[in-house]
Amino acid sequence: MKTFEYTITDTMGIHARPAGMLVQEIRKYKSRITLSAKGRSTDGRKLMVIMGMGIKQGDTVMVSAEGEDEEEAIAALERFFSLNL
Repeated sequence: MKTFEYTITDTMGIHARPAGMLVQEIRKYKSRITLSAKGRSTDGRKLMVIMGMGIKQGDTVMVSAEGEDEEEAIAALERFFSLNL
């Protein structure tokens, strides 16, 4: 299992548009990807749950990937978070 933490810098947090882009990125990988923030965790493929987590600017998100392409997934998601969130 590979993980990383990221503190959200986007002033809007994770709202509909970036959440949709995030789910699209996650769906490229076979690994099980989990997002955790504010005491909650969810499967990274569940758009409505991610949006319902209410992740705001300054919140820290832990992303974990477990599976055959976990290293590739974590590298791509770290890049995604730094460029979009």
